[in-house]
Amino acid sequence: MKPKIAITIGDPAGIGPEITLKALSDEGLRAAADWIAVGDRRALETADAAAYAELQTTGITWRDPQMLDSDFAMGKLSGVCGRAGLEYVKIATLMCVHREADAMVTAPLNKEAVTMAGIPFSGHTEYIAELSGSSESRMLLVSERLRVAHVTTHVSLRRACDVNPDRIVRTIQIATDSVKLMGFAEPRVAVCGLNPHAGEHGLFGTEDEEFIAPAIARAQALGIRASGPHAADTLFLQAVRGAYDLVIAMYHDQGHIPIKLLDFERTVNVSIGIPIIRTSVDHGTAFDIAGKGIAGADNMKAAMRLAVTMATSRATA
Repeated sequence: MKPKIAITIGDPAGIGPEITLKALSDEGLRAAADWIAVGDRRALETADAAAYAELQTTGITWRDPQMLDSDFAMGKLSGVCGRAGLEYVKIATLMCVHREADAMVTAPLNKEAVTMAGIPFSGHTEYIAELSGSSESRMLLVSERLRVAHVTTHVSLRRACDVNPDRIVRTIQIATDSVKLMGFAEPRVAVCGLNPHAGEHGLFGTEDEEFIAPAIARAQALGIRASGPHAADTLFLQAVRGAYDLVIAMYHDQGHIPIKLLDFERTVNVSIGIPIIRTSVDHGTAFDIAGKGIAGADNMKAAMRLAVTMATSRATA
């Protein structure tokens, strides 16, 4: 049985509708799952009327919430589009929660547009976690050669330095379970230190020895192949060369910079620690090129392929 996967078109004024249509036009990818596209028909037709019309006979299910008003325009930042994009995510999330879909893939939203709609919003991951009843969501970035999970993400660097051993252990557990769905039976997990050179035995800070090392020991006691804390300035190179299957970063930029530098176009954002499978592109709405037909869909295709892999693995586990 093919997995049933919901795909949201993101902010309708951004490149989300275009890359959704381009990705769904890939015959091989389209055949890998039963796709349910969630988003306003008006946005999809505006993005590429010919592609939308051609896809009507391919078996894709289309859900049109009809959220747009007469002021809709490609490339225009607006609260209406922010609210619409968030509604698409809500629909797809609840489909997964109610087992009407096996996974979801999301095109990009614009935080400013959502805020203009009067809705507090810090990101897809946090919003989906709230809808699905989870209080321990994390972010996992995945490329062909590197996988990075984050202990903290959208918090200040000062706050991220308040290392919590329990959160580290749980991050290692959640990320390890998720990577197993990607085909790694016993992932080799490397945990970053917080300080330069992982503290250099206390010379550059004590957090690594005082909090991170004991958390790694606890993860090892759970049967996880975890090691560290490792100096972050050399760890990522080792991981890319094949020494590790998963890296645990302590904070947002420690993990984001290396993986985005390595493969920005195909890095997939995976929400972990939630009861559903959600993958996403790792780029923004790109209003400056929306509606011009030049947006690349490689990242969206990668997110869709990963969702298929994870949903299939979960179904056969």
